[in-house]
Amino acid sequence: MYLQNLSMSSLKEQLDNLLLLYHHSGFIGDDPISIPHRFNTKRDIEISGFLSAILSWGKRIIIIKKASELMERLENQPYDFTMNATDHDFKCLDGFVHRTIQPIDIHSLILGLRRIYEVWGGPEMMMSDALRVNNESMAKAISVFRKELFSVPHLNRTHKHFSDPLSNSAAKRFNMYLRWMVRKDDKGIDFGIWNIDASRLIIPLDVHVGRNARAMGLLNRKANDWKAAEEITAALRLFDPLDPVKYDYALFSAQRNPSFFDSNSFYK
Repeated sequence: MYLQNLSMSSLKEQLDNLLLLYHHSGFIGDDPISIPHRFNTKRDIEISGFLSAILSWGKRIIIIKKASELMERLENQPYDFTMNATDHDFKCLDGFVHRTIQPIDIHSLILGLRRIYEVWGGPEMMMSDALRVNNESMAKAISVFRKELFSVPHLNRTHKHFSDPLSNSAAKRFNMYLRWMVRKDDKGIDFGIWNIDASRLIIPLDVHVGRNARAMGLLNRKANDWKAAEEITAALRLFDPLDPVKYDYALFSAQRNPSFFDSNSFYK
């Protein structure tokens, strides 16, 4: 059972110290969240944030470079492009590549977002309704969102860029996007522009967060999958039930400060 060998108060203190150390506005410039921070309107933030999250695969410096390039190709008007681009306009994506993400993938995702705005009024309303209908199950709500996104014509290859938690994927990139949109952050990092309860969020789980969570005793599961993300989030809710994923900053950045793992510092 997680935390069985840990002092709860000691672990919370260590996590809060890491949060103070790394959770500040200086975090923005070196993170993909810097892309939506370039915009002022809700819809531009939503769309630039979604596309930047989808591109968040690999080294952060490259992610930011490619997301910046994509915004430039959209003439830094992501919402206007999403809603009004013609087939000819989509030629601006020709030659855009990030790892295995190709222009056809971005094209399909933008058309999927257009449908979500046209049918639901936007991704916030889509997610809010999906959570309500599915008894606040984030896994089911994300899966519903994914299904709606891919209800437009697309190639099967694009599916891999938005994984399904009902297939036990950690859905790291979309959980990160949800953190950006939902958390009302007093440090000015996350936007908090969606009226969704932050207590429902699931930790964006990648290899770094998984490794640090295991070192801290927050995770027993070996795979970095949806069940592991739920396990970490359940543990973090013991420290802050209203805003558990605020500790994403602490878990992700702990690797920068190895002293937090020295001398059994997390143990009684």
